[in-house]
Amino acid sequence: MSDNAERKKILLIDDDDVYLAITVAMLSDDYDVTTVKSGKDALFLFIRKYKPDLILLDIMMPEMDGWETFNKLRGISLLRRVPIAFLTCLKNEDEIKRSREIGATDFITKPSDKSELLGRIKKILEAHADSCN
Repeated sequence: MSDNAERKKILLIDDDDVYLAITVAMLSDDYDVTTVKSGKDALFLFIRKYKPDLILLDIMMPEMDGWETFNKLRGISLLRRVPIAFLTCLKNEDEIKRSREIGATDFITKPSDKSELLGRIKKILEAHADSCN
């Protein structure tokens, strides 16, 4: 990525410290990655007007799972057009179908290969940029 290009911001919401560290390591050369460990922590960021270019969201989290977090994020006007992709270890067709039905941008299964994850993120961000023009 060019030093002159503005780096895109990715918010990663996951309660697993190991997976957070692995994902940050995969993405940090190309993106500014912010991590939080719960949906509630993510909501606090948005109170401060933080606006990422993409949200990667785990489904299986304590207190507020990814489904509830998704719905709350979609209720924040600042985030209505921000793409949200699930990044989860779930591989069930029902979960994938549900994610499509509620309007998730993508459903990425973890653990992900670095090149696959970067490719999917690039595709999401390009499609989002095209839809904003």
